[in-house]
Amino acid sequence: MLLPKGFEIEIYTGTPDGEIVGLSDRIAADLDRFSREPDARNVEYTTAPLCSYDQLLCELVRPRQILRNYLHQLGAYTLVPGSTLSLGDSRQFFRSDPNNPYHDFIERSYGTTVVTASVHINVGIGDLEVLMRANRLIRVEAPLYLALSASSPFLDGEVTGYDSTRWQVFPQVPDEVPLFDSHGHFVRWTEEQLVRGTMQNVRHLWTSVRPNGDRRPYNLNRLELRICDLTIDPIDLLAVTAMLEARIWQTIRDPSLDPLVRSQFPENTRAEALLELTRENERAAAKDSLDATLHHWQDGREILARDWIEQMYAEVLPMAKERGIRCFLSPVRKILREGNSAQQWRRACDRGSSPREQIIAAIEAEIDRERELEDKLCRLLVA
Repeated sequence: MLLPKGFEIEIYTGTPDGEIVGLSDRIAADLDRFSREPDARNVEYTTAPLCSYDQLLCELVRPRQILRNYLHQLGAYTLVPGSTLSLGDSRQFFRSDPNNPYHDFIERSYGTTVVTASVHINVGIGDLEVLMRANRLIRVEAPLYLALSASSPFLDGEVTGYDSTRWQVFPQVPDEVPLFDSHGHFVRWTEEQLVRGTMQNVRHLWTSVRPNGDRRPYNLNRLELRICDLTIDPIDLLAVTAMLEARIWQTIRDPSLDPLVRSQFPENTRAEALLELTRENERAAAKDSLDATLHHWQDGREILARDWIEQMYAEVLPMAKERGIRCFLSPVRKILREGNSAQQWRRACDRGSSPREQIIAAIEAEIDRERELEDKLCRLLVA
């Protein structure tokens, strides 16, 4: 038995030399499953909630092939990896829907800090209190998923010094989001934010992870991990997802795997201490990703992100074996060995390459990767 999972993939469109070009209004008008973001330079597609990782892999690859074919009809356009405007221009906002009042608000309030590309991983959880417990656990461990997925070391053609420039600049809204101790707490807090105007609507909760559903905050059925940079390789994305699912199964199985229960911080200040620790860990992971020094939520001890992920990998491996997803989890070890996309690109720049050269190489590599995956798996499933 596996949990249903779905993805929201935001990705840039542009030219083969890495220049990002806004086309989402045309794409959304002409292609099903694609929707526009406030800025026209990135476009989003979603996958249906599926339990099978093999099927999810095809659902990740096929829409990109459809989109690539469409872009080819428009001209010399392609998909551009990375989670920030790597080669520019972060000074100007290119509206995809000039008549949308919510987009007006976003542009006025945040400018191009929101013009990023990412992946949101949704995992179905039917029991409301289990969902809230999983939300607490994944919230304090979210920096680890950012460390694995970081892919935004460039902005406007420059190396920024951050592995995830996206998470460094992206606004966290509202400023203070508690560690919800129950579904009722989440409902009351959301209603209060809407009255106070700190949230414009129920979607205006921009944090690393959030409970989600068809009628938020009342009807919830999934956890949405929002912190990840765009992981362009589908196999790597499924590895991150497998680690997330195995961790959720652990907290389903063991209710004591809850930061509000298991943390050793003083009980009367535990929630506040966990939130401050998590904020610091997110900042550190955005800066140095796998090489970041973090503090463990259980007792505050210092630990490198890569060492923490190694420990978690060992902890979830028995659950992954039990659920039949060990093979999808295993690429996590490759990411730890070789580095995430940001680290690989930055190392190349240290050796004399340029951000443009790295983005161009990533564009070409991903085209080859998607063809390989489509040939090897998707046709097999159809047959």
